[in-house]
Amino acid sequence: MAEKPLVLILCTGNSCRSHLAEAILRRAAGDALRVASAGSKPAGFVHPLAIRVLAEIGIDASAHRSKHLGDFLGQNVETVITVCGNADQVCPMFPGQVNRHHWGFDDPAHAEGSEDEQLLVFRRVRDEIRRVFEAYAAGRLDQQKPSR
Repeated sequence: MAEKPLVLILCTGNSCRSHLAEAILRRAAGDALRVASAGSKPAGFVHPLAIRVLAEIGIDASAHRSKHLGDFLGQNVETVITVCGNADQVCPMFPGQVNRHHWGFDDPAHAEGSEDEQLLVFRRVRDEIRRVFEAYAAGRLDQQKPSR
């Protein structure tokens, strides 16, 4: 059996956007894809509000950890998706890489105000990421269906 394609989602800090996208794509794609995230300059933690807004939609990301994109250079990465402009600028080519996409989203880690005000930003970004990555997963799953 062939190894499932690896989709790597990159952002600079690997603390918010890439984890939101990783968790949402992993759930939407099911067993069809391997999904991971990393950063060019990892923050070393996953933002607690990212974990919280994922929990609100039934996804447990409490075990996620911040990783460096270099951890994946020896792996056969089929698709790289950058979710911030900085990661798009510094993104290397990975062995076996076939596809590359850039879908930029606001960084909710820069949200200001009270926790409730910050949560509004995290939820908005989560929902934007969810629309894009669920559509991407649906397209990938459709491609894998046997043709009639």
